[in-house]
Formats: sequence, structure tokens, C-alpha cells
Amino acid sequence: MRGILNFFRDFGRIFKALSKDLDMYVEKDPVAKNKWKTFFTSIPFHGLMAYRFSNFFYRYKIYPIAYIIYVLSKILHSMDIHPAAYIEPGVVIDHGFGVVIGETASVGSGTLIYHGVTLGAKTVTTGKRHPIVGKNVMIGAGAKVLGHIYIGDESVIGANSVVLMDVPPKSLAVGVPAKIKKTNCPSSNYYDLNNTINSDFVI
Repeated sequence: MRGILNFFRDFGRIFKALSKDLDMYVEKDPVAKNKWKTFFTSIPFHGLMAYRFSNFFYRYKIYPIAYIIYVLSKILHSMDIHPAAYIEPGVVIDHGFGVVIGETASVGSGTLIYHGVTLGAKTVTTGKRHPIVGKNVMIGAGAKVLGHIYIGDESVIGANSVVLMDVPPKSLAVGVPAKIKKTNCPSSNYYDLNNTINSDFVI
């Protein structure tokens, strides 16, 4: 009986997580004017929503349903988010096309991920092999974050960067391979919609 109650309780938490995701879309995506417009029109949000359901069934070891949702989402949304990945509520994936998030990756709340981003592995191995992304991180278009590394809270990864090392909190990492270009520059400096585009964010 307790297992059944936990199952339905956790299922209900999916919708709480989606509500937090919608709130964050409105906060960080200039096109998302309100939660309901985003809910009905945003393909990246639909991809994230599909992940939430596939992750739920994966955690309860109902693998056929988890993988059916996962494969359909890849086809429909052009995003590859493994159902075993851990994504906290309140994450924004902007545009979404080409985003890949590996099996053992984790992403903290408040993080903004642009199109073409890969959170992947450096080698084919078992165990933890994907990045741990902290809270309120901004990852630019086309960036590749590879291996069991840690991206600190409020850090920024420049567009098209290849990150193979830990990134301290509130740091800007750019380049191939990425290097720390600035410290003590929280991600909020870069997604302030009232500012012009900051050239430090691209390479």
C-alpha cells in the first residue's frame, strides 16, 4: 500500500516540477510571456515535459514506457535527454534542437541551456561519466561539457566552448578547450534582457 501511495505521490510531483519549469521559462525566456502560452506553444518545454514523465517511469523501473516516451520525444522534439538523467525542477531549455543530456548527468534549478548543447561523456565507460551542472548556470549554444566534471553555481559556459574541466562558481569559461576567462561574474549578468549582448559570452 505504501508503495502505491508513493507512486501516485511522485506522479503528482511531476506537475509541480513542470509548474516550476514554466515559471522559469517566463523569467528567463523573452518569448515566454506567460506560463500558458509556453505550455501550449514551446517545443523545448514539451521536450522537457516528456523527460519528466520518462524519468518518472524509469525511476520506478517501468522501462518500456520510459523508453517509449524517450524515443518519441527524440523524434518529435529533436532533443535527446536520457530518462535516467537528473534535472531539477525550474530548468529552461531554449530552442532545444540538438540538446543531448547523458544518462548520469545532473542539472540544477535555474539553469538555462541553449540549442546544440551536449552534456556528455569523454570515454565509453560505466558509472558516473557525465557532468554535474550546478544551479543558475548558463550554457551557450553549441557548447560541449564532457566528462565527470562539476560546473559551479551561477557560472557561464560560452557558445561553442568545449569544457573538459571543473568550472568554479560564478565563472566564465570559453574556448576550445575552455579556459576560465573571468571570475566573480554571475550568470545573471548575461541573461539580463535589458542589456546588450555581451561579447564575452561567445568565441
